[in-house]
Amino acid sequence: MPASLQRIAVTGSTGLIGSALVGHLRSEGHTVQRLVRRKALAPDEIEWDPKAGTIDLAALEGVDAVVHLAGASVGDHRWTKKYRAEILNSRLLGTTTIAHAVSSVKPKVFISGSAIGYYGETGNRAVTETDRGGDDFLSAVCREWEAAADLAGDTRTVKIRTGLVLEPTGGALGKMLPLFRFGLGGKLGSGKQWWSWITLHDEIRAICHILESKVSGPVNLTSPNPVTNQEFTAALARALHRPALFPVPGIALKTVLGGFASEILGSKKVLPSVLLDSGFTFDYPHVTSALDELAQ
Repeated sequence: MPASLQRIAVTGSTGLIGSALVGHLRSEGHTVQRLVRRKALAPDEIEWDPKAGTIDLAALEGVDAVVHLAGASVGDHRWTKKYRAEILNSRLLGTTTIAHAVSSVKPKVFISGSAIGYYGETGNRAVTETDRGGDDFLSAVCREWEAAADLAGDTRTVKIRTGLVLEPTGGALGKMLPLFRFGLGGKLGSGKQWWSWITLHDEIRAICHILESKVSGPVNLTSPNPVTNQEFTAALARALHRPALFPVPGIALKTVLGGFASEILGSKKVLPSVLLDSGFTFDYPHVTSALDELAQ
């Protein structure tokens, strides 16, 4: 195997980001092994049970990198007390299990998922990786999530704090597109809240960049140009040549989404300082060109 190609283990390989990452890595010639929560049935699978804290270490031996993206969705369920526990435990148990495995097999790099929820409500204040975390539920989840990643020991560990991932086949954009195509879209709540976003395309490119770079610690995966929700929805409407005449009141979002509404209505103005300083360049740094491409 050429020195430039790697053997990379990935958790969360069926998710929006994970499935795209696996496909891209394989297209580049890398060997990808997917961690699955059942008996491994194919040569590219490694069995693990994050709740039990078990993993097939022998199968993981010799990997060059581990990318950990597994965790319960925060946007597809109401945040009941039970589901809040699921959000936390899926991240804490999974990350603890994989980090202990990393400390044993010692790959060159361990990339562990996190989110810009770490920063909590930022209002109009721009934040970078050196800013303190917030004090709400997701902030607490992210702190524990990232602390668990530190159990990887002396392996270079990167915690990717991902923003709103734009992809027409899933995530928030996937849910918004049908409404906007029918001319039923509009700003959410006041529209003044900041949204820190990144295209799935640049998310995958950024992860691959991190695999080859020397950065460690927290890295914000967001465009260098966050926008307000009103700017975002106006850009989406223009891309689709539709009006944006139907704002959604905040109270309606809270009724439908419960606790997750705080993430839609909250303001997070997050800048990717570490990523830019490491030499990464975005293919889609501006929301207008991103949505023009994705809304086709």
